[in-house]
Amino acid sequence: MCGISNRRSRAAGRTVLKSMTRRLAVVAFAAPFAIAMYAQAPPPAGRAESGCPSLPAGTVGAGGQIVGGPRVPGSPGSRTGGPPRDPYAGMIKVLFLGDISEGAQNAHEISVGTAMATLSQLARKNNMMMLIRTDTHNFTKEIVYGQGDYAKCGSKEARGRSLDFFDVVVLYVNGELNLTDSQKKDLLSFVKSDGKGIVAIHTATAAGYYWPEYGEMIGAYFDDHPWGVVDASVIVERPDFPGMQAFVADPHVRDEMYAMTPSPYSRDKVDVLARLDTSKLDMKNPEVHRTDNDFPIAWIKNYGKGRVFYSCLGHPDAAWDDPRVQNMYMEAIKWAAGLVPYPVQPHPISSVK
Repeated sequence: MCGISNRRSRAAGRTVLKSMTRRLAVVAFAAPFAIAMYAQAPPPAGRAESGCPSLPAGTVGAGGQIVGGPRVPGSPGSRTGGPPRDPYAGMIKVLFLGDISEGAQNAHEISVGTAMATLSQLARKNNMMMLIRTDTHNFTKEIVYGQGDYAKCGSKEARGRSLDFFDVVVLYVNGELNLTDSQKKDLLSFVKSDGKGIVAIHTATAAGYYWPEYGEMIGAYFDDHPWGVVDASVIVERPDFPGMQAFVADPHVRDEMYAMTPSPYSRDKVDVLARLDTSKLDMKNPEVHRTDNDFPIAWIKNYGKGRVFYSCLGHPDAAWDDPRVQNMYMEAIKWAAGLVPYPVQPHPISSVK
């Protein structure tokens, strides 16, 4: 009897083992398909598609608001929605950076704000969207988010505008710019590769001295302002450029006039629109370093596929009340955006009477 019992036990064991082997084989066969299906399945409850966990209902944000609960994709505060809507379709999109935090702290403290307020108001009248910034948060091609509750995965996550959204960048800056290496690369690419525009104001040449590519893009570096704020006359070299005609009719301008360093400024690379009439200035001033009488007040140039405009006008607060200055910068923005097909034609000073 014991022998029979042992044989039956061994047979039952073999049956169980075969059954387990078959089940393991089925599991091994089905596992890759199950993993693939799980990867394509909607995220589990409590986790958004962006990888950010949903907050429990009733969660209170930093501002004291109740912000918890799931987010509907694309809705205000959504974590999984796309980029912000574009309510500015058909308009020139301008990013204006006014930042003197790295430069002279009291020389332009009023004029920068006046420039931003003036051009912002004019932009509204010229079918432009102008975003005013005093920081470089938007100067990137990466996705831009807010901070705190508005940061990525924050309770009110909010995406902003990156460089890709804009047509033109306006720079009223001084000193070494508050840009990371990645942001510098993106700004150069914005013009050089994407074919977009820069409008540089006054101290924009007194910036980026330790960033050679910036000087090459703008066209020059500031050397000195020998005469300070002075009543001067200008000679318009390109009267057909939009915004220059008013200076032909009235060439008298009161502003802080700049002199540029010998390099990278070159008339082989920039198309000078107007220059100072040196016959009416004190050229014996010891701070006058140039000997060629070439003191441009405005120029245009190409940088790769893009367009760059610069003018030294805009130092005194009162300069922004001058309709000629206002119109010049508005027309410059339009040109930089590619709306005005005016070619860049570098020329020597001797060719212009």
